[in-house]
Amino acid sequence: MSIDTDAWETVESGYDIQRPLDGTVSGRVSELRLPPALVKATELESGEEYKHGGDAESLDLPSGEYLLNVTLNIKTYVRFSGPATIWKNDDYTEMSISFPEPTLVTFGFRSHHDEPVDTITVPPTPEGVATAVTYSSSSHKTTGADKSYPTLRGHPPRIELGSETDIPDPVSEERFDTGIEIVVPDRLEYVLVVAPLAYYLQAEVTVADRQFPILRAPETGFEHEFALLPEFQHEVAETLRRVFFLDCLVRTAGQYSWNVAETSLLEEIDVDAGKLYERTPAEQLTGYFDVAYERIDGELPEWHLAMHVEPRSENATCLPYYLDDLSLVYLPESTDLEKDQLLNKSIDDFYRAGDPQAHPPKATADTFRRGPGPVQSVDRRDPVLHEGQVNGWLADGVPIDVFKAVPEAYENKFEYLNDSDDGDIDVTLILNDEEMVDEHEEVAEIYEERAEELPIDVTVHEHLTKAELAAVLESSHDFVHYIGHCEEDGLRCTNGNLAVSTLEDSSVQTFFLNACGSYYEGRDLVKKGSVAGAVTFTKVLNKQAAKVGVAFARLLINGFSIDLALRFARRRIMMGKDYAVVGDGTHVLTQTENRYPIFLTIDQRDDGKFDLITEHRPADTNGTVCQIYHENYTEYHLQGTKVHLTMNEDDLLMFLDRAESPVLYDGELYWSEEMKDVLS
Repeated sequence: MSIDTDAWETVESGYDIQRPLDGTVSGRVSELRLPPALVKATELESGEEYKHGGDAESLDLPSGEYLLNVTLNIKTYVRFSGPATIWKNDDYTEMSISFPEPTLVTFGFRSHHDEPVDTITVPPTPEGVATAVTYSSSSHKTTGADKSYPTLRGHPPRIELGSETDIPDPVSEERFDTGIEIVVPDRLEYVLVVAPLAYYLQAEVTVADRQFPILRAPETGFEHEFALLPEFQHEVAETLRRVFFLDCLVRTAGQYSWNVAETSLLEEIDVDAGKLYERTPAEQLTGYFDVAYERIDGELPEWHLAMHVEPRSENATCLPYYLDDLSLVYLPESTDLEKDQLLNKSIDDFYRAGDPQAHPPKATADTFRRGPGPVQSVDRRDPVLHEGQVNGWLADGVPIDVFKAVPEAYENKFEYLNDSDDGDIDVTLILNDEEMVDEHEEVAEIYEERAEELPIDVTVHEHLTKAELAAVLESSHDFVHYIGHCEEDGLRCTNGNLAVSTLEDSSVQTFFLNACGSYYEGRDLVKKGSVAGAVTFTKVLNKQAAKVGVAFARLLINGFSIDLALRFARRRIMMGKDYAVVGDGTHVLTQTENRYPIFLTIDQRDDGKFDLITEHRPADTNGTVCQIYHENYTEYHLQGTKVHLTMNEDDLLMFLDRAESPVLYDGELYWSEEMKDVLS
């Protein structure tokens, strides 16, 4: 995120901002220019509020003491005294805040990205892991409904396994006692499954020799008994979704919240947000269970992430990363996947997304990528998936439709966050296959086009030797896109094959190994230091590989997480399930200016109008507020909510003109400016 100013003059002291912050900076300035965002201005003496959202009209603030709440990829507050004007430029790419004369302003920043500060050590037992889960919520910056804001929940402490329990003093001292308790049977699978709910509720978790898990709040006499596994995992997910959603509605009674469209439900379910907002966490929980789940089930935003975790003690060390993303946790379940089943699933997905008259590509000896050696294929499985837009797999086996989590990825991520600076995004293209020159040129063109809007530095390599490819992978790069061959003994080079396992380390943050059977090489890249990347399971068709590579590159550069970028990209081809993600599939290489990439689905109606579905697809920001940028639509929504709109062609073209988003139309994946050409 960048902020441009006119005639900025730094000063040592400024205003006090009464919010949890990572840092502040003060100075005198006459105009600020930020990425487009939702802005709420609160006049601090009167409490009067002014809002500026997606419309093009300017907002004139009269003289007063103001605190601006700005929704950006880094939570931003701006405090100042005096009149001001807020407006967006004509193409909605920039927001300005101007003052009639140089004015003292104080910025306050709170990042969405936190690195754990402390480490909890516990024995590798259900009781030990339960203790770790209890103290994971010490990273919360508040209690009550406001904890539904992701920036008010810091990263939980790391978890290490040892012979003794060691809770650092800061962790013990900073944990809020909410009076909420969860007791589960003395089995690790129960502790892992309940962890996200316990973390969010800031509950104390204990194990006992009992049959049924129980959630209780002694302060109010509240008790709720859960079913046994496997039903327990679904009831936990249902409870977390219920409490989180109602928190998002109740927090609108607070000083800094946006009123979202979903609050219209409060009257229907007879919930007084003002009264509940002031209650204790135990009283709020009790009140939420008075609301019949059936009355809100259809209104709940789709949950963003679910991890399928094998109940092994060593997997508990990954819990802090899943809790930080507020992921659901399920027990892994999968079945054998025969070749015919895999083909049918791929074709079914393609037909759901594409032309029902389409036919599978006819493979010949020349359509597959060829190399002198055999390809290392992967035996895939069919996972049983539940609630969650994105699914990860921390267990044995390699299922389709999930990203294969590699534990090293989560700590690797912090290295890149810590080492990041304000320089260009380093994108490296490697062409080690003459047959794929078309893909290579098209992908390079996409990067160069995006470089006009984002700071991207593109480097191209061709026909690398083993030593040269190793040097690229061991040097610092944000994204490496390899186009070539992969065989059983490694990535094909001009003088043989390079096995990633032989590298000393990897300094490549993210990657796409667009080559046959690259799964194991990609997994090893993550183990050596990368965060995540796209890989293939088996031989892939040349033309289909090119389609996936081009679409993936564009989605990734435009701010989609790696898992979502590949999921949408592979919808362009028949055998999309030949591609997968290894590492942390939620990782985002770059961020759109407002951090919330949008995916659009358009259907033309019989009356000539168009049905438009907009989906904000963040990886870890459920609970934040978004607005659809259309002048005839001014409501705000919670992330994860699918917004359904009906537009005539002129309004739709106007919407697409500034959407800069992928669009699914008639089964084809377009970019918004391409969609305009299709409609025209």
